[in-house]
Amino acid sequence: MRLVLQLVARLLLIVALCLGAATIWATFDAYRSVDRSTAASAQRVAQALQALYWHELLLRSSRAREQLLPVPEWRTLETMKLISPGVCVEFQPAIAFEKPLCGQSEGLGKTPPSWFAAIVPIFLGSHAEVVRPVSPRAASAGTVVATPDAAAAISLAWEYILNVIDVALLMAAAIALLASLAIAHALAPARTIVTALQRMARGQYRTRLPRFRSMELAMIGRAVDELGGRLEEATEQRAALTRRLIEIRDDERRALARELHDEFGQNLSAILAFANTIETASTKGKTESGIAQDARMISQATHHLMASLRDALKRLRNPLPDELGLEASLVNLVDSWRSQSAARPTIQLDLRGDLTDISGAAATTAYRVAQECLTNALRHGAAREIILRIERRAGEDDALLIRVEDDGGGDAERVAQSAGFGLTGIRERVTAAGGSLSILPARRGLSVAATIPLAA
Repeated sequence: MRLVLQLVARLLLIVALCLGAATIWATFDAYRSVDRSTAASAQRVAQALQALYWHELLLRSSRAREQLLPVPEWRTLETMKLISPGVCVEFQPAIAFEKPLCGQSEGLGKTPPSWFAAIVPIFLGSHAEVVRPVSPRAASAGTVVATPDAAAAISLAWEYILNVIDVALLMAAAIALLASLAIAHALAPARTIVTALQRMARGQYRTRLPRFRSMELAMIGRAVDELGGRLEEATEQRAALTRRLIEIRDDERRALARELHDEFGQNLSAILAFANTIETASTKGKTESGIAQDARMISQATHHLMASLRDALKRLRNPLPDELGLEASLVNLVDSWRSQSAARPTIQLDLRGDLTDISGAAATTAYRVAQECLTNALRHGAAREIILRIERRAGEDDALLIRVEDDGGGDAERVAQSAGFGLTGIRERVTAAGGSLSILPARRGLSVAATIPLAA
């Protein structure tokens, strides 16, 4: 899952939790606001009755104080204006058959669902009545008792919640949208960083990243740039070491070729001469003796060893591209394999592009790759046809493509994981030249392809 989607999902979860908390708070606040309205109504009515009490006391001082209130004047429209909706107020001691004076509650709030009306009182409790004295200095003046209407309180709470939820939903949607855009904008450089890492994985180590405003992303960008520089330096050092090893190995191959030619070849020639002398001396008689037969067998074995020696010297000595050029050396390589035996598979040579100016390490690497791939296809496979294709791709990506494909079957994955000296050698040569090597299954066999850059 993408990081942007993860962060947006977490943000939506946080918004949902905040919205739930806001709903709970709104429910509690709306439900308890009725208690505040009840207390305020009782206080306002008590203050109004206190003023009425002292007014009546001054006008009718001859009457007993306990008979001053209630008087008909307190149940007026002005008094009702002091009572909050959903609250009923009564005067105590009350006159017989006197009903409480209630605030207007018709149409107060929306009718709540039954589950809300049942749950809220269970968790938040019931409302208590509020008692206020008419006059703190005259206890005989009576008291004002304010009682909230439970149904009206729940309706008010439900309407308040609906209003709060509407605003909260709009705010949550706006916050989620704006925060998602901000997160997407903040993480946009991550795609640039990933693209740079992918280019580095393909070998393009010098990948400069733009300067990011975020300190953390800027640190990541600098780390990626430093990593690319170090990888390029390490790759160059490894390529230089590989080239040096190849040069040392080529020197050893030439030295070994000289030793084999000078020592081993001369000794084989001497053995062959001695065998011929023994065979000639043994055949002077009329009948052929066993010594002559043994001498001929020694001669045959010596001839075989000398042929093997010539083949080894041909592989160990300096490659032909140094002498003939790449195109001529490849033609010579294919002709030498064709001339060894008529029973060998058909070898097709396909040369494409201008190969005349290719020389040096690139030509040597291409020749060695073709030589090793042909050897493996001829010696280790049951191929009937082998195609050697050398193609020069001109343009900005000036490179040489060497592809050897056969129809002898074989497991490409097993061959690619092989640690044989021949395959390891050509892989090292191609890597040292800055190229790439791939071993893939072909239609009826294997396809070995190497790409050698020529721009360097």
